[in-house]
Amino acid sequence: MKHLDRLILRAFAGPFLLTFAVVEFILLMQYMLKYVEDLVGKDLGVFVIAQLLGYFALLMIPMALPLAVLLSSLMTFGNLGEHRELTAIKSAGISLLRILRPVGLVAIVLSVGAFLFNNYGAPKAALKAYSLMWDARQQKLALDIRENVFYYGLEGYVIKAGRKYPDGSTLGNLMIYDHRSGRGNTTVILADSGRMELLYGGQYLRLTLFRGQAFIDQADGTVRGANAGYVRQAFKSNQITFSLASFKLDRTKEELFAQNRMMKSTPELVETTDSLRRAATRERARVTLALDPFYTNLRLPLDPAATGPYPRRRAADSVARHAAALAVGLGRVPPPNQRDVESALNVARNVRAYLGSTRERIAFTVREANSWEVEFWNKYAQALAVFTMFLIGAPLGAIIKKGGLGVPVLISIIFFIFYYVVSLSGLKWGRESVLPVPVGMWLSNAILLPIGLFFLLQARRDSSVLEVNFWSGAVVRVRGWWARRRAVAAAAS
Repeated sequence: MKHLDRLILRAFAGPFLLTFAVVEFILLMQYMLKYVEDLVGKDLGVFVIAQLLGYFALLMIPMALPLAVLLSSLMTFGNLGEHRELTAIKSAGISLLRILRPVGLVAIVLSVGAFLFNNYGAPKAALKAYSLMWDARQQKLALDIRENVFYYGLEGYVIKAGRKYPDGSTLGNLMIYDHRSGRGNTTVILADSGRMELLYGGQYLRLTLFRGQAFIDQADGTVRGANAGYVRQAFKSNQITFSLASFKLDRTKEELFAQNRMMKSTPELVETTDSLRRAATRERARVTLALDPFYTNLRLPLDPAATGPYPRRRAADSVARHAAALAVGLGRVPPPNQRDVESALNVARNVRAYLGSTRERIAFTVREANSWEVEFWNKYAQALAVFTMFLIGAPLGAIIKKGGLGVPVLISIIFFIFYYVVSLSGLKWGRESVLPVPVGMWLSNAILLPIGLFFLLQARRDSSVLEVNFWSGAVVRVRGWWARRRAVAAAAS
């Protein structure tokens, strides 16, 4: 490695690591905000929260890499231009392409690594992340008894405390409903005060009650009377032990989540997409044969040239011949009665209902196939976006000659928002069959790649593409070209 390569790579490494960490943090926080309400107050523990953040941070890497490469390459070559280092290197006879080569090779390596991670690492991280998130969202809220509020967290019991003392474990004016019998409020316990303590490492909660009474209704309906089966017990001290097993985080088997398309590699995505498209094709082929039972008077002959397991009926020529035969015989057919009209209407309604449900089923299958294919092409498109952002950022930094976090951040945000909006639009268009899925997924790269090549060409020419004079000169040149063309057309006429 030459000294020039070391110089440029050292200048690129610092901004890249910094911007990647910042972008990763911003994307992670933005994504986790959706689940804050599902995680707060459940006492999940630092280890579980760290696992969730770690897994979702891995999932943010493919999205963070393009923006980090764009911003860091802009800052790197902007700093080199601002300090006249690019001018000094060019004055030594070194071309701009040679200067960009080290960072370009790093961008290629990052693109390949992004694809490999998308194909092998991201599915495993997604499986871990979403299975753990599912279990965390199903977790019950932590034990939190508040003053004058009924607490339903303990299975089989409802507790209300009139006062909660500052130590957090002593309660006053307690009212406890025991619903374990399944017959409603048949057991009620009142106590002046109580103290809570955890047993066996938090597996059980013992509530010691002081100076209270228990009211128990033991009536089963066999004894009549106002006080039949009614018991009242007074106590100075009483203990109730609650199991806290329902507050522990129960892990679901990860195999139950493994069928999601986010957890699949490219061969598995291709296999599932092909099977879904074949299912949609078979469903379309069944429609003609399935309509036969609705028509008892007209049977179109099978097409002898049709291939496949589902033969097709002959099309327009057979229909025309049958229609002509019916037209010839109309004079001998009596007018339809009310029963025939109702029968025909019922057949038409049944056909319309069948075709409607079949159309929805086929549309759902096609949409599922498109979604799986979107996931397949997304792995490639996100990987190529890393190199595309380098092609935009590096030449643009050499043109604007501004480093730091001012202009580069503004330009990076503009291009990344454009990339994100176009990518999201292409994804939706591909999923809804507005565009072919590959076209929709490659749309953002297909638009930004020529822009990057344009910036690279302008940077090689030391063009002032971002200055007003450049665009005013371009307007003057276009006007001159248009005037010459009109003059030639006028002379020819």
